Amino acid sequence: MGAPPTPAADRALTRPRRRPLAALAALVALVAVGAGALLDLRPPAPRPADAPTDEFSAGRAYPHVTQVAGRPHVAGSPANEEVRGYLEGALRGLGLETQVQDTVAEEAGQLSGAAGGATLARVRNVVARLPGTAPTGTVFLVAHYDAVQTGPGGNDDAAGVATILEVARALTDGPAPRNDVVFVLTDAEEACLCGASTFASEHPLAADKGVVLNLEARGRTGPVIMFETSPENARLVEVFGRAAPHPVGTSFAVEVYRALPNDTDFTAFLDEGFLGLNSAYLDGGAIYHTPLDTPASMDQASLQHHGDNTLGLAREFGRIDLGDLRANHDATYFPVPGGLARYPGWLVLPLALLALGGVVGLGWLARRRHRVTTGRLAAGFGLALVPIVVAPLGAQLLWAAIVALRPGYAELLDPYRPTWYRLAVLSLAAAVVFAWYALSRRRIGPAALAIGGLGWLALLGVLLAFLAPGGAYLATLPALAGALGGLVALATRLDGPVPVIAVTVAAAVAVLLLLPTVVLLFPALGMAMGGVAALFAVLLGLAALPVIDLLHPQAGGQRGMMALRARRLGALPAGAAALAAVVLAGIGLAVDRFDATHPAPTHLMYALDAGTGQARWLSHESDPQPWTDEYVDGPVEVDDEFPGIGGDELLGGPAQPADLPAPRLDVLTDTTTAGERTLTLRLTPQRQVRLTTLHVDTNTADVRRVEVAGRPVPVETRDGRWGFGVVFHAPPPDGIEVTLTVTPKTDRIALRAMDASDGLDTLPGFRPRPPDVGVAGSHSSEMLAVARTYPL
Repeated sequence: MGAPPTPAADRALTRPRRRPLAALAALVALVAVGAGALLDLRPPAPRPADAPTDEFSAGRAYPHVTQVAGRPHVAGSPANEEVRGYLEGALRGLGLETQVQDTVAEEAGQLSGAAGGATLARVRNVVARLPGTAPTGTVFLVAHYDAVQTGPGGNDDAAGVATILEVARALTDGPAPRNDVVFVLTDAEEACLCGASTFASEHPLAADKGVVLNLEARGRTGPVIMFETSPENARLVEVFGRAAPHPVGTSFAVEVYRALPNDTDFTAFLDEGFLGLNSAYLDGGAIYHTPLDTPASMDQASLQHHGDNTLGLAREFGRIDLGDLRANHDATYFPVPGGLARYPGWLVLPLALLALGGVVGLGWLARRRHRVTTGRLAAGFGLALVPIVVAPLGAQLLWAAIVALRPGYAELLDPYRPTWYRLAVLSLAAAVVFAWYALSRRRIGPAALAIGGLGWLALLGVLLAFLAPGGAYLATLPALAGALGGLVALATRLDGPVPVIAVTVAAAVAVLLLLPTVVLLFPALGMAMGGVAALFAVLLGLAALPVIDLLHPQAGGQRGMMALRARRLGALPAGAAALAAVVLAGIGLAVDRFDATHPAPTHLMYALDAGTGQARWLSHESDPQPWTDEYVDGPVEVDDEFPGIGGDELLGGPAQPADLPAPRLDVLTDTTTAGERTLTLRLTPQRQVRLTTLHVDTNTADVRRVEVAGRPVPVETRDGRWGFGVVFHAPPPDGIEVTLTVTPKTDRIALRAMDASDGLDTLPGFRPRPPDVGVAGSHSSEMLAVARTYPL
């Protein structure tokens, strides 16, 4: 005899007698947990300028923001020199030992793509030291004071600089720390991370390494997230959790950032073996690297968050023995109301396997209690993959449709007012989960679908334990809580209160872990990757399926009109969520229009060949705005003419030639020995420029050795005519000296020199942007390049 068939009414983990009341109570509990988790992420209120002197005050720090970010100040510009002078004066005014590290530096990590060659800059780092009473090491507080060419950098990174100045004031006003504290305000971060690179590798104060706290901003508001750490971070995270007053950070963010091709000054310190933490606020990314990144755009609550955490960490790292900070593993950690939860990395895989075993055990017990059959379990597991795939795909398609209607979004990191679109994505994910559940529930049964969803969470946890251990908790812990909640529910009366309480507590764990992750992912990745947030929203939905089931009529037992009514009631959540997604996306399009305050971003460059007299307008826009369309008329290849611009896909159009000089190239020495020709050259800009480049035609010579400003640089070549190049940011007015040793292939060696300044207003044929047309956040926006070939 086989097992008796499972009654339809018993295919759930819960069957409360008062179903509407149980559903309401469970939803109220989950909303309260979610609200508490999100409220805890909020930055603290900014303190006024008359706050106690031993505290950080955004009111005292903000005037530094206005001084640093009063106007654009790209590395090497006169405006940047004024900022440097202000910073020196502010630090010396605190009685700190202050100096300027003035040198030529090479970039950290070959970030700028110098045609297979090298990128350097003249940097002037501002460095100040607060001596410790009995140092066990050094604490470095780091931020960059330069800005991009198009914006004043009110947030990126005047926020970090102002935070350090106010923290320095608080530290000097109080008792001297045990450990040395060094304040490092770096130059040329936006260009090439060159300031941080040369400080970390060459400055005497950095010789013994230490702990780095790097401060950044990639937006204008939101909580400060500790998003990157040095490897083997368990003890660092322990200090962060106890010393930062508002610790927001997750080991998942560390895993994500390690996988992305992004870098900050922190990268240079990591490359040299320093320990440390990297923090930034991220929301409001539409202004990033644009003229809108002004002091007025800053949310001072985010500045206060930066300052509170930095001061707390500086005091704690200044107090403890820094020789005992390197652990042998990474920690798993995440924010919870009131602090930071963490556990050692060696627990990640055991917990993942325990969660998987718990879900398997839940399935076995559910089958024993006749809540499911083997076939329904298999079907529930297979069908649970549907929302995991469909919701992220739907979110990406939704955003593609919105960008088709509003092409300017393609040039923005995030919309100016993204909240409506974020809510639309969450509503879409909810609609997918609700619709899938309503369609599957009657045939498969609530218990089988719930266990199947937990199965995918458990499997994902095991996969992440191997591939990205810091993110495994997002799947493992909800799966483990769900399995435990299900086991408790099965061990008690089906129609009693305990099953509802058990599955609600399990869902609350998922809300506590996954809801903040979803909310933080939107500003971190932008709407263009909204599908990632949708994926984690679906995982939250799968973990909460037993509570979602309470929104539906009791499984089984309905016939005729009652069954039809039950199906209609079950479809209501899906229909409401789908309607909400459409309405919210429509509101986003209506509210987030481009105007003078929120201009449509455009990208335009000008490139002149001084040898031929030909000029071009160039743009990175793939679907050009109407204003840009007046300048460009189709794809162009400029790598052979302007190798310093690079080989990216560009649109171009003819331009009137301007009367501008190319950089001058003078031969200082020219010798040939044993078949190798050595040229000592001086490359001198003939106008105020941001950068200059020199490329070698590798069809005319093989490059053997190169020195720039007396520094040897690596010789790496790429395909194409100009196979080797050097980019030099912030060149001094008297030029830079370059020594090339080559093996000639022809009688003459061809060199291509280029320099670039910023600003198109004075060019012939340029029509100023209307008020609702802005500048895209790009390192090449508004660039004016002049190049010439020199045969030697």
